[in-house]
Amino acid sequence: MKEQPTALVLGATGGIGGEVARQLLDAGWRVRGLKRGPAATAANPGGIEWVTGDALDAAAVSAAARGCALIVHAVNPPGYRRWSELVLPMIDNTIAAARAHRATVVLPGTVYNYGPDAFPLLEERSPQRPVTRKGAIRVELERRLAAAAEAGDIRVIVVRAGDFFGPRCGNSWFTQGMVKPGAVARTVQLPGRAGVGHQFAFLPDVARTMVELARRRHELPAFASFHMAGHWDADGRGFGRAIQRVMVRHGFGEPRLRAFPWWMVRLLSPFVTTLRELLEMRYLWQQEVRMDNSRLVAFLGHEPHTPLDSAIEATLVGIGCLGGVPATAAQPAPT
Repeated sequence: MKEQPTALVLGATGGIGGEVARQLLDAGWRVRGLKRGPAATAANPGGIEWVTGDALDAAAVSAAARGCALIVHAVNPPGYRRWSELVLPMIDNTIAAARAHRATVVLPGTVYNYGPDAFPLLEERSPQRPVTRKGAIRVELERRLAAAAEAGDIRVIVVRAGDFFGPRCGNSWFTQGMVKPGAVARTVQLPGRAGVGHQFAFLPDVARTMVELARRRHELPAFASFHMAGHWDADGRGFGRAIQRVMVRHGFGEPRLRAFPWWMVRLLSPFVTTLRELLEMRYLWQQEVRMDNSRLVAFLGHEPHTPLDSAIEATLVGIGCLGGVPATAAQPAPT
């Protein structure tokens, strides 16, 4: 009988980490989660084996990774804060643990790595010349992963997608900028410039893609990067119109589509760190940034894809915008 593989998920209490953990469990993996605090091992929700520790503690990460074939690095400083202090030390700890235990690292990538010279269509080989501090940090993060893979120490899979949304997404533009969780959606705020396309990614589809790639990890080069097409909003209003359709279908009035109040973000940004960091990334809403998924489809034969209205309906149900208790109410932000 084939031994059940084990995966360590860093950030399992957050959006992408939690979703990948659930889908790994469904796919037959044993899943271990690293969690801070005394209650870390007091319960076993959803079949996850919780281990007390911190992603900034190299010894804790290595101990948690013992016996793991996979390490999902889905951990980020919450609210965009302290990236320059925390992001690189955390990936260094993951690399060290993967090296010690011969594990494959799976990383949710970002579009922050790219600057306008690579837009509008991003391929895996597009030049990474970011124009923001967070982008430069992410480029260095991936450079360190690539160097370790090239040295033969670890294997790496990077999956890059658009703006996440989903029923248990945690911090996202959908829940923090477009609609208000826990309330019937009466207004949808659109962050993008009118007429400018934008790419979104349904979190369960992203997690399913990662799990499918992890299953076939031994067929991949030591460092493998894939882009997802996700859901493309061609004019910056299609996503909002889909929310309108779902709300009407459930018997609610059609919510109004309004421009996101960037002026307020700019006004308050000197006093609120998260808003200041948010403002730095506004350029991604002011010009088209789309990813080519040809490499992913060539390898897997398909891209996991939930129809847009079904994905939005599941998200609105999950965050309590169609009545009921939000599924995300008890979920802490990724740490």
